[in-house]
Amino acid sequence: MAIEDTFSLKRYQQFARHIPSNAIRVVDIGCAEGRGGKELKSIRPDIELIGLDCVEERLAKLPDCYNSKILGITNQIPLQDRSCDAIVAGEFLEHLYPADVDPTLCEFQRILEIGGTLLMTTPNPYSLKMRKRNGTVYGVAHLTQHFPEVLKMRLMLHGFSHVKIIGSGQATRYFGEWMPVRSVYGSYLIIGKKI
Repeated sequence: MAIEDTFSLKRYQQFARHIPSNAIRVVDIGCAEGRGGKELKSIRPDIELIGLDCVEERLAKLPDCYNSKILGITNQIPLQDRSCDAIVAGEFLEHLYPADVDPTLCEFQRILEIGGTLLMTTPNPYSLKMRKRNGTVYGVAHLTQHFPEVLKMRLMLHGFSHVKIIGSGQATRYFGEWMPVRSVYGSYLIIGKKI
């Protein structure tokens, strides 16, 4: 039985707040069974939502709010160059093997239209919880961990600009999203533009 992410709907609400109003074609990377996408579409009914996942059974359960679904992996996304306006990837990147992270970021850059926006959340290695427990992001399903300043540099090396990092996760309920990321946040949202 899969563990349900209790913050998933809030994460997609956060994505909705940061997706530019002119973004229409949005790809939900690692969409799973579409709970988050359904929330996103309820806030932004104007978008054309595309779900991408590597598990066929998950795609079969996607709700009707998805305009299309794609079975694929992120280091070879079966979409044309510059074919989407925004990408959302909630708690996804940490599930990739280290060798797949940069090819995935290259693919994100490739499929985004010029002016497009990438929005990703990932666990924060600097979170208060991690520091108190001398913990790590690594686990059975978490194959990589991403320090905010390093991930920002990686995005910039792949051609993203205007990269910003803000808080995400449960702590935003109490502190909003604008405290320093090295403080309380269990996850962070990184946003990059293809400009």
